[in-house]
Amino acid sequence: MATLLRSKLSNVATSVSNKSQAKVSGMFARMGFQAATDEEAVGFAHCDDLDFEHRQGLQMDILKAEGEPCGDEGAEPPVEGDIHYQRGGSAPLPPSGSKDQAVGAGGEFGGHDKPKITAWEAGWNVTNAIQGMFVLGLPYAILHGGYLGLFLIIFAAVVCCYTGKILIACLYEENEDGEVVRVRDSYVAIANACCAPRFPTLGGRVVNVAQIIELVMTCILYVVVSGNLMYNSFPGLPVSQKSWSIIATAVLLPCAFLKNLKAVSKFSLLCTLAHFVINILVIAYCLSRARDWAWEKVKFYIDVKKFPISIGIIVFSYTSQIFLPSLEGNMQQPSEFHCMMNWTHIAACVLKGLFALVAYLTWADETKEVITDNLPGSIRAVVNIFLVAKALLSYPLPFFAAVEVLEKSLFQEGSRAFFPACYGGDGRLKSWGLTLRCALVVFTLLMAIYVPHFALLMGLTGSLTGAGLCFLLPSLFHLRLLWRKLLWHQVFFDVAIFVIGGICSVSGFVHSLEGLIEAYRTNAED
Repeated sequence: MATLLRSKLSNVATSVSNKSQAKVSGMFARMGFQAATDEEAVGFAHCDDLDFEHRQGLQMDILKAEGEPCGDEGAEPPVEGDIHYQRGGSAPLPPSGSKDQAVGAGGEFGGHDKPKITAWEAGWNVTNAIQGMFVLGLPYAILHGGYLGLFLIIFAAVVCCYTGKILIACLYEENEDGEVVRVRDSYVAIANACCAPRFPTLGGRVVNVAQIIELVMTCILYVVVSGNLMYNSFPGLPVSQKSWSIIATAVLLPCAFLKNLKAVSKFSLLCTLAHFVINILVIAYCLSRARDWAWEKVKFYIDVKKFPISIGIIVFSYTSQIFLPSLEGNMQQPSEFHCMMNWTHIAACVLKGLFALVAYLTWADETKEVITDNLPGSIRAVVNIFLVAKALLSYPLPFFAAVEVLEKSLFQEGSRAFFPACYGGDGRLKSWGLTLRCALVVFTLLMAIYVPHFALLMGLTGSLTGAGLCFLLPSLFHLRLLWRKLLWHQVFFDVAIFVIGGICSVSGFVHSLEGLIEAYRTNAED
């Protein structure tokens, strides 16, 4: 009888213990932690054994496939599949004898066959992003900022260079052996990792929205600057700036039919070289008038209402963070990334500062939103025509990127897609998908017609998405993912950049919006 009583009491105690343990595990699970029981630990160990055997088997299959002669040329290569399986944040395990012993050695996930680029080629890509035609608005920023505007050009270069480096640092983690390896491949992956485990896709959606806004606003700016340049190049013609924008959009409408950028990319080098030639021509003209430079006009005081707009203009001219993870992953020597970022941003800082200062000294208070509009009529027409050609040829790049982001996030996520796929089974674009692309082109036209203010739009975009993607998010992600490894001065820099970036972003956005509303009212009265 006593034995039976002890047995029942033992069973009751065990049951109570299991229930309490289940409640505690459930509580920790709701808080985002996992509490593994003994049975779960056994299951995890079993899964580890199966995983090890599975990867070993795949490696043997790959070695066999490498040793066999190639078959027909049309045969499909063996699928790599789970050889890039990751566990516990560790890097993929490449087969023995592979050139890339870890993803951190320079490859994207599964990117062994991708052609790699040198540090000079990567630097050229970054230079194209931060030395584009939007530098034409920098003298206008000096008009409202004076010497402080020049300081901001230097400060923005330093901060954007630093945030680009810490953004790449967020791609890496230490594996179980203490080796630093690449475990993420994009800005979106970093954002998702910061919001996990409660909201594993929230960060990626925020980054995608910011990216789409910036890309679409870039397209709008290209249409605005095309209409502005053509109108000021031929003021005698009875054609308004809005009409020139419509003509430019008619030329851009075939972009809706693009499937890839092979045809457009052929002109990218030529356009970039032409833009550098145009900058040299503008600087040469300014130097020819060096005797008339108005040094007394460059002061330390600022226009409180318009200076925050200048901050957005300067920040927008440095935006390149969104594609840096992909660029670094495709470099032959990722260890050269920091050096590449240093010399590209130093060069950009020097060239932008000189261009903005020299142009402002030449025209002083008469400096316009697009500096080429200040040139004499004979030179202005030639320079502006080249700039319009560059703008029209540059438009497909952000447009195609925006379309890809929209299609991947809304139309190509399988069961999670909000809308059916834009492409049919044969790979052809469906009619309604083409209609959406045309609608995006028309949307950029409507924005350019109703808000034809290059500097204000540039300041608004820089304050809204530029500051977020270049200042706020990289510093926040760096603190979130690498908090335990950061030194005190790194934490100070990240917090300072986040606070300063937040203030500049809010202030620039509010004042840019006020400027646009005021300009819209003025146009309505006229």
